[in-house]
Amino acid sequence: MTISAIIITKNEERNIGRCLASLDGIADEVIVVDSGSSDRTGEICREYGAIFVFHKWDGYSEQKNYANGLAHCEWILSIDADEALSPTLRDSMLRLKKEEARLDTVYRMNRLTNYCGRFVRHCGWYPDSKIRLWPTGKAHWEGVVHEELVFDGSPRFATLHGDLLHYSYYSITEHAERQNHYAMLAAKKMHASGHRVNTLTIALKSSWTFVRDFYLRLGMLDGFTGYTICRFNAHYTFMKYSRLRELNRADKK
Repeated sequence: MTISAIIITKNEERNIGRCLASLDGIADEVIVVDSGSSDRTGEICREYGAIFVFHKWDGYSEQKNYANGLAHCEWILSIDADEALSPTLRDSMLRLKKEEARLDTVYRMNRLTNYCGRFVRHCGWYPDSKIRLWPTGKAHWEGVVHEELVFDGSPRFATLHGDLLHYSYYSITEHAERQNHYAMLAAKKMHASGHRVNTLTIALKSSWTFVRDFYLRLGMLDGFTGYTICRFNAHYTFMKYSRLRELNRADKK
């Protein structure tokens, strides 16, 4: 079983070294497709022996599909620059590499997010199951905001033991800035699909998001970190639908 690790980057010098170190002994090749970093991302990747390729940004799905097309190995491991394999997940993958892996199977990994220095196990953030390992040429990415894998045929699904560690946000300011970006992308996607929204819906949906994540999904057990995340989740819902409302109103002008 040979594995091509695929990573897309732009200005990821604070994360990429940790990611690449976790792939040592797991990936038979590491391919990094970069969209124009101005920091030390490229230098760090070359220090770890990764294949570093520039490709103009063309959207998340398009960038990942281009990167997948460069793979030479039997299997693709898709990993983000701000992620890393936990020791337990590494052990699971090492055992898998020694087996006769079935080419009709794709593998999920539970993602555990680190928020401002603390791992979060509630708020609806864990287990954040992601399909990240599949036979080369058997899937492609689709979507604009939260890209999804589309498979050829109907594969079997299995979950590897261990966590994919996700170092998402280093500060609340960073969270706010990135959230606004994704809210606009989500609003544009809904607008293109013909969705409409009113004031009552915006109020109810954003309020429900906080109640669901803080109380029902036990965000309260993560303390102030959980409270912060749940407030941000509710704000994201508010911004997404508020911007959709703006787009709908602009159509009438």
